[in-house]
Amino acid sequence: MSDSGTIEAGVHRVSFRVYYEDTDLAGIVYHANYLKFFERGRSDFLRVAGIDQRALSQGEDGLFFAVRHMDVDFKKPARFDDIVTVESRIKAISGARVVIDQKVTCDGRVLSTAAVTVAALAAKGGPTRLPEAVRTRFSVLQDAADPA
Repeated sequence: MSDSGTIEAGVHRVSFRVYYEDTDLAGIVYHANYLKFFERGRSDFLRVAGIDQRALSQGEDGLFFAVRHMDVDFKKPARFDDIVTVESRIKAISGARVVIDQKVTCDGRVLSTAAVTVAALAAKGGPTRLPEAVRTRFSVLQDAADPA
């Protein structure tokens, strides 16, 4: 596995250690830090999937992704020095949005889950349609993760 994780059957997985800076005084991951874990997972998911966010942002139309909505469920705590894995998969795609289901696990236990709606934004302001190449890549990943 690379530092950015791997994609198998449309599901991206990346693992990393919980550091002291991620925890509270009891050595338990502070709840807001799960948002950082999910962000790290999504960024690496796009990177491994071949979607270059830097190139998109610097392209002719300047496209950026922004979190529009997030539903998070905290189930069990992660602790200092745990190795956690963030799993990400495409759940839904629309004109300017993609919904990504994510979960953080440790030793087979689900610690937290999130459904994240990410919107494509134009550098000039406002929502914009996903480029066809990005939409196609998301569709391939969605189909691989949820074969019908």
